[in-house]
Amino acid sequence: MSHLEDFGALHGLKVLEIGSTASGPFCGRLMGDFGAEVIKIESPGGDPIRGLGHHAEGKSLYAASILRNKLNVSIDLKRSEGQELIRRMISDVDILIENFRPGTMEKWNLGFEELSRLNPRLIMVRISGYGQTGNYRNRPGYGVIGEAMSGLRDLIGEPDRPPSRVAMPLTDYVSALYGVIGALMALRARAVNGKGQVIDVSLIESAFSFMESFVPAYAQKGIEETRSGARLPNSAPNTIFRCKDGEYIHIAALADGIFRRLALAMDQPEIAENAKYKTQQARNSHESELEGLIQEWVGRKDSATIQQMLDRHDVPAAKIYKMKDIFNDDYFKSRDMLIDVPDGDLGSVTLAGITPKLSGTPGSIRWAGRKTGEDTESFLKKHMNLSDEKVSELIQSGVVFVND
Repeated sequence: MSHLEDFGALHGLKVLEIGSTASGPFCGRLMGDFGAEVIKIESPGGDPIRGLGHHAEGKSLYAASILRNKLNVSIDLKRSEGQELIRRMISDVDILIENFRPGTMEKWNLGFEELSRLNPRLIMVRISGYGQTGNYRNRPGYGVIGEAMSGLRDLIGEPDRPPSRVAMPLTDYVSALYGVIGALMALRARAVNGKGQVIDVSLIESAFSFMESFVPAYAQKGIEETRSGARLPNSAPNTIFRCKDGEYIHIAALADGIFRRLALAMDQPEIAENAKYKTQQARNSHESELEGLIQEWVGRKDSATIQQMLDRHDVPAAKIYKMKDIFNDDYFKSRDMLIDVPDGDLGSVTLAGITPKLSGTPGSIRWAGRKTGEDTESFLKKHMNLSDEKVSELIQSGVVFVND
């Protein structure tokens, strides 16, 4: 473990990722970023993630990112011979990640009960729509279904329109984060008692966890919050405003001291002393009127000028960035959040950087996501000590897939 500073905080951990699409692969990606050896088990037909997003020269750019830092081994888990390969691998695996519907791994004889007999120290991260237990465990589920059922979806959008959504798999990513957190806690427990365990992550519950402030409000007072558009309720002013150049800027001046600074930036210090706006409670009661005053000021200037004036007075604000704005802002490059990574197919591909930043054992991106089955042959021979003849037999029978 003396190499942590060079290879990452999770160097020395072996992770088997058996999953698809977003939540499982993102969970594995986070571990791989921090030095874990992640073996991505992918079906011969390819992970569905490869069909999502945009492509360049036939390669999935989404997969280039979410499958980075992983060895790619393609095995048909519907075949008994493929299942046996997983059982042979499991003895020295620390963490197994899977995000199939409950019962799928058991159907393949790869459930926790069986695998933990082979490796009692195994930690199994299981991400599913509704969890491994409960009335709905057998229902299919995606992250967006979790957002709908958790109540989160009802908070997204304008109040006079149907619920909207964030145009990315938000809940899958949140669930993956919970999977990583659970795995790290289980590693801590294993260091004490020597035993592995299951991390049961539900997409529904992951989204619902964001609703914590609304639960007691309903239980105690029967209050049901709903969509409020760009506003954050009861924190005026805290919303977006349209600038002269058509760009939008979000201003969060909810605290009394910050609001006084906003009034100075607007060259209207008197509004901070107006009884209608002086306190948070008063501003909340006159929210629309106050937003009208701020919009009148913002609408007379372009977004860059407004940003400079707000920065000068230490008011939290940011233009609503598009991707071109991110690439043009030196902040992201200064924090290594846009990284050019070598790629065997494209030469180089720009990927999102690593979060969080660790001062002593930082993460790294060692390679972009590889092709389906790119590491199958070398892994079976070098890591599993299978003979050339056995590997050829597995390839010819279709149990494994090799991408030359």
